[in-house]
Amino acid sequence: MHQLHFFPSRTMALYVGRLFLVRSFSILFALVLILQTLDLLGESGKILGVAGNSDADVWRYVGMRLPQIVETFLPFSVLLGTILTLITLNQNSEVVAMKAAGMSAHQVLAPLFLAALLVAGISFAFNERIVTRSTAALSAWQKVEYKKVPRDSGIRTNIWVRDGDDLINAATVDTSGPVITLGYVTIYERTGGVLSSMLTADSARALPAGGWELTGAKRFMRRSGTLEPLGTIVAAKNVRPDQFTLAQVDGDELPFLKLKAAIADLEAAGRPVDALKGVLWHKISGPLSSILMPLLGAVAAFGLARSGKLFIRAILGMGLGFAYFVADNFALAMGDLGAYSPFLAAWGPFILFALIGEMILIRTEE
Repeated sequence: MHQLHFFPSRTMALYVGRLFLVRSFSILFALVLILQTLDLLGESGKILGVAGNSDADVWRYVGMRLPQIVETFLPFSVLLGTILTLITLNQNSEVVAMKAAGMSAHQVLAPLFLAALLVAGISFAFNERIVTRSTAALSAWQKVEYKKVPRDSGIRTNIWVRDGDDLINAATVDTSGPVITLGYVTIYERTGGVLSSMLTADSARALPAGGWELTGAKRFMRRSGTLEPLGTIVAAKNVRPDQFTLAQVDGDELPFLKLKAAIADLEAAGRPVDALKGVLWHKISGPLSSILMPLLGAVAAFGLARSGKLFIRAILGMGLGFAYFVADNFALAMGDLGAYSPFLAAWGPFILFALIGEMILIRTEE
């Protein structure tokens, strides 16, 4: 009858879940404390080396960097917390007692899965509300080498936009005024993907009715090699002003919904977005990796503790967990290069290691 219930005992589920959460967050606290101290040893000199910076700026850096370290090492902490919890249960023969009571391996691990799901939810909310903001603020501060961050001038440089088959390049985009203006514009007019002419202009101004007023326009015809002065003309009627105002999007600096909207805007502007789509999906698969850790670390739970193989089982569990993190980072890198599709880059390692963990658990224990 016990086999029909995922959580045969509420008391046992609370006991195991509490053990797991306390150990995971204790390990996370220790890791963050050590890693933040090591990181600060390298960065505090750079921060205090800037004229006008003080100890307050060092603590400001800690406030920005700490959430990034927590985000990175939370899955590691869950893995180590899982293995430590399962080793403790195994050594005290509690796993043997559970299995003797008729519980399956999946039922023994069920409280860990539930607790890991809670950790995944906390991780996702923490990343959305805190990590994205601190990453954006720290990135802006590091770009100016810990000096005072200047106000945004409203000028973007070297912006590309697609208009159907045509490609448009603006050397500068000025958003500081009431109307967006472009400087040194080149429109590569193509027919069937083949360049037919180039339309250049000294400047362009967005029109209220749509399109752009080009000043000092000239058209170079590729076939004849002639240059035709056009003066002031209206062109690119289907191109919206906001397509030029899209700055370089960093997926780590935006929460899920804002990143999704930015990707839609970039797609409309004809820009490549596959790498950003991979980052978008990884905002879900990353926190959910916590649920994998009890499955990958399960090898430490089963088998006789007195057989002398418990340490080897623990090492095997850690090896599986770290192999997942390596595969996950590799897949994201391949996604950035365009070798993997966004879905495969974000979810491939998760699905693969879920199947590997299930296979090991079923073949050895079920």
